[in-house]
Order: sequence, then C-alpha cells, then structure tokens
Amino acid sequence: MRKRFFSGFGIAIITLAALCVVHAETDSHKKSPIYGVELPRQYRDWPLIAPAHEAAPFDELRVVLGNAAAMRAYRDNIRPFPDGAVLIKLAWQHVQSPDFKSASIPGDATTVQVMVKNSKRYAATGGWGYGRFIAGQPADEAQHQTCHASHAALVKDRDYVFTRLAP
Repeated sequence: MRKRFFSGFGIAIITLAALCVVHAETDSHKKSPIYGVELPRQYRDWPLIAPAHEAAPFDELRVVLGNAAAMRAYRDNIRPFPDGAVLIKLAWQHVQSPDFKSASIPGDATTVQVMVKNSKRYAATGGWGYGRFIAGQPADEAQHQTCHASHAALVKDRDYVFTRLAP
C-alpha cells in the first residue's frame, strides 16, 4: 500500500513539474484578446533581426527580435515562415541624446508586439497570431483588430511580415 502511495505521489510530482515547465514558457499569464498570444519567456535574449525608426505619428525607435525558428527562416530565406516562428517588436519613444545632440536614444517603452506563426490555429489571418502589450498588459481588443489588416494590406506577399533581416 505504501509503495503505491509513493508511486502515485511521484507521478503527481512529475506531472506537476511538467506543467510548471510548460507554464514557464511565457513571462506573462496574460493573453492578447482575439489571438490568445502571450509574451514568450526571455524574449529579450533573442537575436536582433533589424532596428527601425518609425516617423510620425508614432516617432518611435524599434527593434525586432526573433526566436530560433524565425532566425533560421530569415537566414535561409524560407517563406512562408515555418510554424513556431515568433517575432517580437520592442518600441520606445524616440528622444534626442542629452550627451550627443545628433544621436537618438530610447525613451520610455511604448509597446511590445508579438507575431506567432501557427498555420492551423491562425489560418484566417495568414497563419499569424498577434499580441500587443503595454507595460506587460495586453492592449485592448480594438488595438488587436487592426494588426492583421495592416499586415494584409501592405505585406501579404512577404508572408505578412514587414521586417527584413538587417545586412
């Protein structure tokens, strides 16, 4: 009897540990409306795809990062992107450097935006799910409704991705 208890207890511990590992894949338990996208764990450690400056009305400095699947697709010129590719756009207010007048530096953070490729789950939006987060919280549903429309209108022929790999 005692042996069965510990065996069952051991299985429960292993199952709980597995759930914790799966749960730890994201930094936030908050999902974007519509798509259910979360911020991936440790995304700030991902490689740089490209920097950008977006002019008015946003006037932001931005960088796009990619996970291993996205980086492989960029480097090997694989389109459409494979399922599992994730792109992250970090954005900050564009401010003039107080130390070097001709330089720009990041000011306050504005958004973190996420694109997740899953051709089955997001078939209706070209295989991409979108998430926009402000101060770690998902933006409202109205902001998410515009995500795919802008990508579809301008870069559908590039698998809905604006960013090109920086040389």
